[in-house]
Amino acid sequence: MTAIDITTLLEGRVSANLFDPAAHLAVAEVEELVHLATRAPSAYNLQNWRFVAVTSPEAKARLREAAYGQAKVSEAAVTFIIVGSHPDAEGLGERLRPSVEAGFMPAGMVADWTRAVADAYGADPVSARDEAVRSATLAASFMMVAAAARGLASGAMVGFDPARVGAEFDLTEGEVPVMLLAVGRAAPGNWPQKPRRPLREVLSHA
Repeated sequence: MTAIDITTLLEGRVSANLFDPAAHLAVAEVEELVHLATRAPSAYNLQNWRFVAVTSPEAKARLREAAYGQAKVSEAAVTFIIVGSHPDAEGLGERLRPSVEAGFMPAGMVADWTRAVADAYGADPVSARDEAVRSATLAASFMMVAAAARGLASGAMVGFDPARVGAEFDLTEGEVPVMLLAVGRAAPGNWPQKPRRPLREVLSHA
């Protein structure tokens, strides 16, 4: 995809609210979206995210209840629960091992990064949660762009009961349900992209 294609995609992407309930995605399509979402950056390459692809009618019904009855949860082909995890210093070595084996990361750097993660987040639950939200949000953004590039609509949701979602879908301690992301084929009637604030209000130069 060229730069102009990406620009056109971003300028035209909408937050869909209406989905074709008869449209379905193959397992391979769902997996490809997650694969591309994991290309997002994360601090120390923690990759502290997880994705629950909710596709069955029964699971969609449970998730819809936890999302205050929002129809797009069940009408989209898949609704992802985008999960961020508190940084795990103990597990970082295994996630960095492929980089060491590929030869571009010095082996000694693993211990340095592991200590840095433990120092930054180990005793600070607020920072740990912030990092979980940050990483999961970046991954969700990549997924939305990947979906749009494939002609799919998406709609991010923060209107849900986090505790209920966590209980219904077996999230573990330290996992945060950051957002729901409905993905599928758009139905007629979605709004175009809503106007954005002008640059003069959001950009400053230093």
